[in-house]
Amino acid sequence: MPNDDLRKDLKRVTTKTMADVVELHLREYLKKKSFKPGDALPKETELAEALGVSRNVVREALSRLRMLGMVESRKKRGMILANPDILGAFERVLDPLILDEVTLRNVFELRLVLEMGLADILYIRKTQKDIEELEEIVKREVNKKQKPFRVKYEIAFHGKLYEMTGNDTFLRFQSMLLPVFEYVVDEEIKTSGKAEVGKVTHHDLVEILKAGTPDEFRAGMREHLKPHFDRLK
Repeated sequence: MPNDDLRKDLKRVTTKTMADVVELHLREYLKKKSFKPGDALPKETELAEALGVSRNVVREALSRLRMLGMVESRKKRGMILANPDILGAFERVLDPLILDEVTLRNVFELRLVLEMGLADILYIRKTQKDIEELEEIVKREVNKKQKPFRVKYEIAFHGKLYEMTGNDTFLRFQSMLLPVFEYVVDEEIKTSGKAEVGKVTHHDLVEILKAGTPDEFRAGMREHLKPHFDRLK
């Protein structure tokens, strides 16, 4: 039997309902009771009785939370609140082949905006070794003007910038965006026969990182990405 606190904290479902309503009640309950990762959830039977629904409905709602990484089963402890992988679901669906053109464009725009905002954290965490590695990437390009455009050098250079932030979420997010970036660039080449590069090249960005300011780097990155921004118009 559920205790009085459980009855009070969970709103009873008085009408026939879908599992998504139960899922919503469970989410509200977890927030209201300030559950932390590792805390054990009430048993399915207790939840079902407190909510006034069948155990199967509760099980389905919990299964949805499990798929989102919010809860997990532990031997001898039952269901506990997990520390969700906030990018996990995103990684599974971010495939250019299953996304429509509007979504691809939106994700690509997100990448542009994100790179514009890296300046301050780059200047806080950059090291001489980072600069040397960027210079090595630039040396492998055909010339300082980045022409002809090569996707592999674009990925290597910008991937290193994300790595320099020291932020694992940034790095994972950048890895997820790579297929979208490659897809968009390939479509651009198919349409116009080439991919344009801004007046500020990778070489220029490295020089700004070495002796410039965050504001100068932001301006340089904006000019570097200008062809992409221009296409948004």
